[in-house]
Amino acid sequence: MRSEIVVVGGGAGGLELACKLGRKLGPSKVALVDSRLYHIWKPSLHEVAAGTLDIHQEGLSYQMLAHDNGFTFVYGAMTGLDTAARRIDVAAVGSGGEEVLPARTVEFSKLVLAVGSTSNYFGVPGAAENTISLNATEDAERFRLKLLRLMTIADQSRSGKAAAPELAKGEGGGVDIVIIGGGATGVELAAELREASSAYASYGFERLDALRDVHLTLLEGAPRILSPLPEKVSNAALGLLHERAIKVVTNCRVTAIEADHVLDAAGNRYPADLCVWAAGIRAPEWLSALGLPTGRGGQIEVDERLQVKGVPGIYAMGDCAACIDAKGASVPPRAQAAHQQAAYLLDCFVRAAKGQPAPAKGYVYTDYGSLVSVGNTTSVGSLMGALQGFNWFVEGMFARMMYVSLHLMHHRAVLGTVRTALLALARFLIRRTAPLVKLH
Repeated sequence: MRSEIVVVGGGAGGLELACKLGRKLGPSKVALVDSRLYHIWKPSLHEVAAGTLDIHQEGLSYQMLAHDNGFTFVYGAMTGLDTAARRIDVAAVGSGGEEVLPARTVEFSKLVLAVGSTSNYFGVPGAAENTISLNATEDAERFRLKLLRLMTIADQSRSGKAAAPELAKGEGGGVDIVIIGGGATGVELAAELREASSAYASYGFERLDALRDVHLTLLEGAPRILSPLPEKVSNAALGLLHERAIKVVTNCRVTAIEADHVLDAAGNRYPADLCVWAAGIRAPEWLSALGLPTGRGGQIEVDERLQVKGVPGIYAMGDCAACIDAKGASVPPRAQAAHQQAAYLLDCFVRAAKGQPAPAKGYVYTDYGSLVSVGNTTSVGSLMGALQGFNWFVEGMFARMMYVSLHLMHHRAVLGTVRTALLALARFLIRRTAPLVKLH
């Protein structure tokens, strides 16, 4: 098949770009390629992992979005790029050993790579084998199912029944969870897990005491958690974690990860039935095989107009792009950057389709601040900085409402205002008739 504009990657930025382009140009002009059938907002993955968000209710079908927004969806993973022939290779798709869709090629005039990021283990022995990283929905679901199993075993051990071998080492049959990385993902996951573990105790885990039996440890290599954010935000988040009986260890350099424990440079040993890696990201390794210029962390090097350096007509955006904007600033791999880059490319491509000149200026990143959820209740610590030249510290219910609004804004970009409002209302009502955590 052929499409004028092909977007590879249905994350926040790529999906917003495909939806908005599709509404303006139509399905014969725009195609989205992704290896999954459903989209979920990546900042929600810590809730999926904790069991407080059901992926089967949250996921949005790419095929539905393609129909509603006027683009073509191509199901399959990108496996190759021919820059001279202007085409990409898409892998076959199978199910249960049967081939459902054959391998295909998609020709393009313009290509946008928006494939996000994966974990950077920085060469730590055992990190890849013995940790779970929340890169995708299947990772979060794998963590949730293992957590549910471990908590079931811990509850049984309190009744005097024999514990499974993997928990026999623990004193009292508790569950030890270690999170490596005190950035936004690590902090949000730790807080969400504490709330979820308390909720599980209300749904049949009668002998389980969350504070006694679920031990949460957050390890951070920097002197403080949330180190890129203002110190006031870091201190507020640290206080909220301590209130939830979450152990936080800073200046901790992890040196090795075994199946049941984590070691640091000081010789400390942290028991771990479950270990999460949230200490850094890099671009997917397969990008380096495409013949495009890549920099540190495997990111594709782009110019201020988000075009791959030296390769006309091919663009990269979001976490997989190493972008220096028109002001000479390095663009951080954040969701708001991907959203802004999608808006910039939308303007460029619509102008080109209308025969108008390109924007006079290149892309410039604007930092509207950061919000960090510390739990799913009113006790939420957050930051909103660099808004109209100011730096504001916000927390509590107001901050929580702002955090939730970010998710709604993303849904509004791909679903429209009315459907987003109806979906939000429907999910609110469903949660009133469903357990606080997913129990199966």
